[in-house]
Amino acid sequence: MGLRVLAAMSGGVDSAVAAARIAEAGHDVTGVHLALSANPQSHRTGARGCCTIEDSRDARRAADVIGIPFYIWDMAQRFQRDVIDDFVAEYAAGRTPNPCLRCNEKIKFAAVLDRALALGFDAVATGHHARLVDGVLSRSADPAKDQSYVLGVLTREQLGHAIFPLGDSTKAEVRAEAARRGLTVADKPDSHDICFIADGDTRGFLAERLGAAEGPIVDESGAVVGSHPGAHGFTVGQRKGLRIDRPAPDGRPRYVLSIEPVSNTVTVGPRSALEVTRISCLRPVWNGPEVRDHLTVQLRAHGEVYGCAFEERDGGLVIELDRPATGVAAGQAAVLYSGPTVIGSATIASAA
Repeated sequence: MGLRVLAAMSGGVDSAVAAARIAEAGHDVTGVHLALSANPQSHRTGARGCCTIEDSRDARRAADVIGIPFYIWDMAQRFQRDVIDDFVAEYAAGRTPNPCLRCNEKIKFAAVLDRALALGFDAVATGHHARLVDGVLSRSADPAKDQSYVLGVLTREQLGHAIFPLGDSTKAEVRAEAARRGLTVADKPDSHDICFIADGDTRGFLAERLGAAEGPIVDESGAVVGSHPGAHGFTVGQRKGLRIDRPAPDGRPRYVLSIEPVSNTVTVGPRSALEVTRISCLRPVWNGPEVRDHLTVQLRAHGEVYGCAFEERDGGLVIELDRPATGVAAGQAAVLYSGPTVIGSATIASAA
């Protein structure tokens, strides 16, 4: 007996092939495109942008080729509140959010899954590159495209109603299959960067919403070495775009070490000052097996992986790395793995 599956179709090649595979496996599949923009543009800018009219048409054409019903769900208000507003508020507070992770948590596997279950569907399928075995999340067969990190915030219950049909395939295999199936999106560029900032200018996007507020750039001693138009335009570990008047005494590059939104101060220093081995985290989510050995942690999407140990403390986590990491930013997720398997995640609060 097949499942009733809602296939989230973005208009890209991954979600189209995922929907085709689920339908071919004998499940009762309905395609849905999430309209996340209140003012969709008619054309994408290369691989940038989301929920354009072009994307919705591509998703509809793919559903027609596959032979499944297709609908568009307007999620613009929810996306604005839970992803875009959250993104701006996190930067205003001096943190560095990951909007893709938040979208998976709040939109695709909260709002969409809740509605799907209410309508009698058994599961939601997406084109994410990750594996799911008996409700346990693991890395994709394609390391370069692995998206288990941005899915690491999902709960066991959410993962229990999710299907990721592409987990055992490489991106090249997915594109070749799309071409064989006659899907016109086979050669469509992958989306990248932040989907709701179509021109890629994150600093300009934030300045438009938070305003310009000039403040000091200081070194580790507190000496003013430059100025900036708004602390929200910086992230920990950033090197480029610093308006520094005085070079460092040793002549080496300086990096953003911390951002203080209340005083609107950005502190810079040498790369060595970015190195941390202890990370304090909030709001842990345990969604995998309860193991404590051979652990690793990933601190950014497509970032390095570090061996680690952790301790639960005061409702949060303290993670000890086996070697120093740099550019660890509050607001990002720390996703814990045992081998390729996700065991849980938490939000980074501070590092030292």
